[in-house]
Amino acid sequence: MILTGSEILKNIESGKIVISPFNISQLNPNSYNFTLGNKLVVYNNYILDAKKNNEARELIIPDSGITLATGTIYLGHTQEEIGSNNFVPIIRGRSSVGRLGLFINITADLIDMGSINQLTLQLNAVQPVTIYPGMQIGQVTFWQPLGEIVKYEGRYAGSSGPVTSKMYLDFCKNREDKSTEC
Repeated sequence: MILTGSEILKNIESGKIVISPFNISQLNPNSYNFTLGNKLVVYNNYILDAKKNNEARELIIPDSGITLATGTIYLGHTQEEIGSNNFVPIIRGRSSVGRLGLFINITADLIDMGSINQLTLQLNAVQPVTIYPGMQIGQVTFWQPLGEIVKYEGRYAGSSGPVTSKMYLDFCKNREDKSTEC
């Protein structure tokens, strides 16, 4: 069951949902508009390898904006720290952003309960588009879970700013494979 805007507000006030900083004007009938932070991370190589810790560089988005090119994954982040130990947050792009041809999350829209941090966004532009720090880029909804609640304690817990893929760590479990950087 999805929470309405008034239920989101009630649960922020009680501490069951974290959105910080919070701006009441960004609260919608059943979601909250989050804003884009000022950092992007871009991988150095065009070809990425799931078994490697792919090198990347950080870019600061100036107030005048930055134009995203097609064919590149930009990792951005929310200005807000968002999460809950009681509800399941799901992120989506705002329809206005989608109408510009910008995907904000390629497949990672589900945020685990217990993960409370700045969220990493996977920005992918269909055509070149200029973005700005602080722009309302996406929205988060909150869903009531059914069953035992287990809090997230994974490798991205407590992250701040955009975080690159740590998938290569999955391969470290099998140390017989010497091609993996562990």
